[in-house]
Amino acid sequence: MACGLRALAVCVALAAATPTPTRAQKNPYALPGRSAVVHLFEWKFRDIARECEEFLAPMGYAAVQTSPIAEHLSQPKKGHPWWERYQPMSFRIVSRSGNESRFAEMVERCNYVGVRVYVDVVFNHMTGPLKPARSIAGTSADGINRNYPEVPFHSNHFNPKCDIHTYNDVNQVRNCLLSGLNDLNQTNTYVREKIIDFLNRLIDHGVAGFRVDAAKHMWPADLEYIYSQVKNLSARHGFAPGLRPFIYQEVIDLGGEGVKKTDYNAFARVTEFKYGAEIGNVFRGHNAMKWLKNFGSEWGLLPSGDALVFVDNHDNQRGHGAGGPTIITHKEPRLYKMAVAFMLSWPYGYPRVMSSYSFNNTDKGPPINKNSSIKNVTITSNGKCGNGWVCEHRWPAIVNMIEFRNKVDGTAVANWWDNGNYQIAYSRGDKGFIVFNEEMGADLKQILKTGLAEGSYCDVISGKKMRNKCTGRTVDVGKDGNAAITLLKEEEGVLAIHIGSKIHG
Repeated sequence: MACGLRALAVCVALAAATPTPTRAQKNPYALPGRSAVVHLFEWKFRDIARECEEFLAPMGYAAVQTSPIAEHLSQPKKGHPWWERYQPMSFRIVSRSGNESRFAEMVERCNYVGVRVYVDVVFNHMTGPLKPARSIAGTSADGINRNYPEVPFHSNHFNPKCDIHTYNDVNQVRNCLLSGLNDLNQTNTYVREKIIDFLNRLIDHGVAGFRVDAAKHMWPADLEYIYSQVKNLSARHGFAPGLRPFIYQEVIDLGGEGVKKTDYNAFARVTEFKYGAEIGNVFRGHNAMKWLKNFGSEWGLLPSGDALVFVDNHDNQRGHGAGGPTIITHKEPRLYKMAVAFMLSWPYGYPRVMSSYSFNNTDKGPPINKNSSIKNVTITSNGKCGNGWVCEHRWPAIVNMIEFRNKVDGTAVANWWDNGNYQIAYSRGDKGFIVFNEEMGADLKQILKTGLAEGSYCDVISGKKMRNKCTGRTVDVGKDGNAAITLLKEEEGVLAIHIGSKIHG
């Protein structure tokens, strides 16, 4: 296996290369002992690189998802809303996060410490009908006549102008304008070549995969062809020969529409939006927790190996996308910690953790300086983020659950218990144990089978193990594997222990 010079330190021989390109495109290529993607929404490349080195790698995160990196629309009079990055002007690598050299440096630094990089790519459409449309790099385009000279794209590279009047008509969904944005024709050979060239350039820089925006609005056959023509992952950046990029596609499907998520999961993973909606229903008290016992494909979700899962994302935390008021976000910290703890403890799908910035206006872009540049992500002495960044991925209860997930990898759910309503507990084999109490106004006091060996363990929600002591609560497990568990109604609502949090016994 060929390894890049800097990547040599973490070059891992993924010796059993997946047998087909289709299956390979569902493989996140996480290093052993790591799991979960973190979406560092709107972060600058230099801040992402530093976070890979100083936090993500040491804490066991497997990968980072960037915001779109292609040259995009600039809307200074609107305060640079977040959605301007989802209106491409070209496929040049220049965005509010930095230029191509900064991007290349970031990918190299993250790969060096074994954190994979997945890029959010937008190629369903370009900008809306603006004349002139100005880019972040100062170039211009004619969005009315669909002339984008930096690519170049012209009117004959787009689908005919039409609006989506009903989402039950797959032809309208895939051929007409999403939110009025000029809709590229991916069946056109020239358009395909430009998209493939862009994705190949990212592979050359060392990325491990892509999140494909608005995949629902493109024909599956066109996407499958484009993916098939993208290069294998770069051996120069430490990937074994023959590996295909990891791909997960944005397909919003809660049921009842013409386009189905199952139209897309044969050749890459799909973002399972129903996951967060169902989790929200449970933790908001609309559906009893006891039913989570078989949470997964039996709930109408995709097969586990086809799903990229999340509690919330950059769209639906703002009320867009899917899920509506059921979606739980960082603005409700207690519920959010519980929901993310469930996601990270449950063996379904590949999880993505959201990392946000503060907002009240749903169009609000990231924190900015007086010159409109994105503010640095500052880290305080206690590990929290400043400058308006929320950084849920750094919340102790969430990052400690990343360790939980990594410790229980390869185990199944066992020792299920519920009270018939909103109190549940389960183990992950003999490596981890977790308890939830969302029973309205009720305490949880039970003797429960943990599946763990005798000893004392630190609850990783209320604290952590430090110098062989617990900074939060301690859970004592007896010889029979049982423990007396108390979760009071005013407490966090979740308790978790695992083999790495054992202090003695």
